Amino acid sequence: MTVRDIVILGCSSQQPTRTRNHGAYLVRWNEEGLLFDPGEGTQRQFIFANVAPTCVTRIFVSHFHGDHCLGLGSMLMRLNLDKVTHPIHCYYPASGQTYFERLRFGTIYHQNIEVIEHPVRNEGVVHDDGRFRIEARFLEHGVDNIGWRVTEADTRKFDKEKLGAMGVKGPLVRTLEKEGSVLIDGRKVYLDDVSQIRPGGVLAVTIDTLPCQAAIDLAKDAKILICESTYLEEHRHLAEKHHHLTAKQAAQIAKAAGAKQLILTHFSARYQDLEDFGREAKEIFPNTWVAEDLKVFPFNY
Repeated sequence: MTVRDIVILGCSSQQPTRTRNHGAYLVRWNEEGLLFDPGEGTQRQFIFANVAPTCVTRIFVSHFHGDHCLGLGSMLMRLNLDKVTHPIHCYYPASGQTYFERLRFGTIYHQNIEVIEHPVRNEGVVHDDGRFRIEARFLEHGVDNIGWRVTEADTRKFDKEKLGAMGVKGPLVRTLEKEGSVLIDGRKVYLDDVSQIRPGGVLAVTIDTLPCQAAIDLAKDAKILICESTYLEEHRHLAEKHHHLTAKQAAQIAKAAGAKQLILTHFSARYQDLEDFGREAKEIFPNTWVAEDLKVFPFNY
């Protein structure tokens, strides 16, 4: 898979609506499929999105409130039914181990897949394989709740025009990449002459929290921040009561963090029209987008 995008499988909060499913967010990132907070009905949303569930390689559960995890068991069973051959890595707060096991083994099925659990006990880097670095921070939601930061490794990109002009072609390109320089017609060509470092993308996901420094740290200079905005500012008292954000507060986090793009999601069922969320946030952070079920956002270099 070489697709790079974000598929909104659901953008509601605790209660689904006629147009919004429980939250779930699929990030297709090169050969990886990162699924965040699969709520109830996520498996079916894959069908409507015309995306094969087999692309999922990693599942992240921020916390074990139902709208963030009730789809976990069915997703694992679906991947099991499809007999995927790659392991499925699952990241979640260690304090919710019992809930994870209940969801995973809630029904009878013959296990065909390899599930690798990563219960997170401490903040910091929870995975780094040289391609992706995954960091976790605890947010403020009244229960153990994790926000995520995924950083792609930097890569080197060759300039085809410069390669041609320097006469570097065929196996010489690989030699140049490996050794740092090649000799062509008595002239030494260096790697930096025909290529440049392309910084890896950064994605931050902060779902369910009060405003906090951890959310800002996770979103620092992120290309995209997916952030909850359960309420509008007029209902800020409800946001504070239930440990959530308003659209304005989500925008303030994005601005303070220097993020490049903000995607608002996790909307309360009390709102039918979501246009006010965009208006409220854009006053502070103009590059704001409002999630919609099945909407796809590009995640380009």
